[in-house]
Amino acid sequence: MQNQSFITEFIFAGLSQDPTVQKIIFVVFLLVYIATIVGNMLIVVTILCSPALLGSPMYFFLAFLSLQDAGFSSAITPKMIADSLYKQKTISYKGCMIQLFAGHFFGGAEMIILTAMAYDRYVAICKPLHYTSIMNWRLCGILVGVSWLGGFLHSIIQIFFTFQLPFYGPNVIDHFMCNLYPLLKLTCTDTRIFDLLVITNSGLICIINFSLLLVSYGVILFSLRRHSAEGRRKALSTCGSHITVVVLLFVPCIFIYARPSSSFPFDKEVEIVYTILTPLLNPLVYTLRNKEVKTAIRKVWNSLLVFLKGK
Repeated sequence: MQNQSFITEFIFAGLSQDPTVQKIIFVVFLLVYIATIVGNMLIVVTILCSPALLGSPMYFFLAFLSLQDAGFSSAITPKMIADSLYKQKTISYKGCMIQLFAGHFFGGAEMIILTAMAYDRYVAICKPLHYTSIMNWRLCGILVGVSWLGGFLHSIIQIFFTFQLPFYGPNVIDHFMCNLYPLLKLTCTDTRIFDLLVITNSGLICIINFSLLLVSYGVILFSLRRHSAEGRRKALSTCGSHITVVVLLFVPCIFIYARPSSSFPFDKEVEIVYTILTPLLNPLVYTLRNKEVKTAIRKVWNSLLVFLKGK
């Protein structure tokens, strides 16, 4: 696999060229990134340190979702924050490919783990008597493995074909990160087949997982008619959190990738939602509406304070 490109680096147009706006971008997104990493890693540590939570498939999946969110955010946001300090925002060709791979790897894995979480809720609510036999640790491990493998295959396919594209110039990407459609505008060849590949690969993985999620939650909501008022309240609270995360991730992704490579003036804003804001909101959505997680976080925090005082 050998790329015939003469371009060694790309230049990002970024969100703005105004120095004042760039300073605001630096402060805002630095705070967002710190909150994202702290929030997601707090969930991971809390679940790992709480046997009661770790023993539940739902929280087992949530730990991996938070880990993937931290990776997804780290693939994009730090570079964007650093670029806001410079007038010219450059990235090497290899760096661009690495960012493209990492973003699609973590994004693809996250979509699959969300689908696994929806299946877990479906079994818990619709087949409660068979829950422990169906959602055993072997199946949970397989689903997590499938999410990582699926994200890897999804991303490596994109990268393989992107390496075949010739880039002779220009090299200004009208974006704040390396993304497929802005890159296609710079290539020196007919990209109609690659457009179809992007829709087939990225677009379909969004649509298929989103459809599975809609079906599973539709069945769950339909089955809640047979539950008690308290049971419906608890199920709707849990599913409401999941549906919020699903909408924030999948709707922008479908909008970006399940269409030809035409661009809209608000594409960058749409991509900010699922690449930067969604990883931040996930821990907030799952902790603010979940008493078990909040209680476990308090216990972990209190244990840490006791440990620090003892030293």
